Amino acid sequence: MNAIRYYSKFGHSKQMAEAIEEIVGAKAATVAEPLNEPVETLVLGAGVFLGKVNGAVMDFINTLTPDKVKCVVLFGSCAIIESPVPQMRKVLETRGIKVCDKSFTCKGSMGPVHRGHPNAQDIDAFRQFIRNCQE
Repeated sequence: MNAIRYYSKFGHSKQMAEAIEEIVGAKAATVAEPLNEPVETLVLGAGVFLGKVNGAVMDFINTLTPDKVKCVVLFGSCAIIESPVPQMRKVLETRGIKVCDKSFTCKGSMGPVHRGHPNAQDIDAFRQFIRNCQE
């Protein structure tokens, strides 16, 4: 069994999560929905606001254990910093949870900065990334 969880302040992570549902074989849900069963792969995504991943994502991560999640694949979007992934990776690895070496980050619009992102090309690249992760 696989799962997709995300936090999306501006809709970017939601858009990305929903785009991979069919590939992952799971319905995307927000981090407000706990994992009730163990999963092989958790695809977890978030954006960044004021340089940080939202606290709700960190609260969700703190509910996870290595026996509940075999591996986590991280994704996100951001406008200013390089990626939200390192913040999530650090907390997951501190909890002893395996995180995939590869992750996906694309631009996310914030006002006029990177307007229109994630766009169709970003979403297609993300879908391909997820397909490659499953091989």
